[in-house]
Amino acid sequence: MNRIPFGVSQFDSLIGGGSPPGSVVLLAGDAGAGAREFAYTSATINALGHADTDQFDLHYGEVDSRASLPEEIHYVSFTASAPEIHAEITHAIDEELVSPASELMEFEDLSTEYFQLSPIPHDWYVEKRRTITDLGQSHSRRDILEALGEYLTDHASGNLVVIDSLTDLIPLPDKQADWHEISMLLKGMKKASQSWGGLILVLVDQESITNTQMGELMGATDGTISFEWERGGNERARTMFVREFRGVLSRIEDENIIRFEIEIQGDGLDISNVRKIR
Repeated sequence: MNRIPFGVSQFDSLIGGGSPPGSVVLLAGDAGAGAREFAYTSATINALGHADTDQFDLHYGEVDSRASLPEEIHYVSFTASAPEIHAEITHAIDEELVSPASELMEFEDLSTEYFQLSPIPHDWYVEKRRTITDLGQSHSRRDILEALGEYLTDHASGNLVVIDSLTDLIPLPDKQADWHEISMLLKGMKKASQSWGGLILVLVDQESITNTQMGELMGATDGTISFEWERGGNERARTMFVREFRGVLSRIEDENIIRFEIEIQGDGLDISNVRKIR
């Protein structure tokens, strides 16, 4: 496998078919500017490639000869269940694409580990348990970072994993996840990912962290794709640009591309215009 598709066809075609395998990539930017929609599109379109080839061919096209779809698609959330994530994705992408794709997406809800030391009522984030085995498991507490690490160890190899979102960990007490531990987790993830050979997309709300923290995250990962709002006249436009990315940024620079204008359509995030250096 030389490349793993992001699932945004025009972007993939410009960068040689997708991401180099073994990459950990930050999707960071302004609220609503497209980072989350990029993650939704990546997960949905890659899953659709296995679930419904006709729909995949219609909305994505042919996979580059240098690329292969990831074997499995995993979506990890710290605060939301599978039905909640499914509902959110259908706000951005048509249900006729999301429904077959979601059948082949694995959702991991880490709400129990996330909220367990908080004052949030237990019933708000844990479904009612019905068996003695489940009741026993409810008493075994895992650290949130440990839980994420274990899940990646078991499921990241050769697969696409979306982590939604890293900045959810920022408000947690230091005894659960301090900033140093979060940064170290990403560094370890980057190292392990080289042997896993898949693609990990990490959502980051850039407005929730400092410039210094953002710099640390960028240094701990393989690539950063940023999303911003731009205003021209009376309209706002979503834009995307690659800040850093081994094996990808050089290809974009060779094409003299400085920024992508993006839009959200029924089949997910799409590129509406490519800005080049004149």
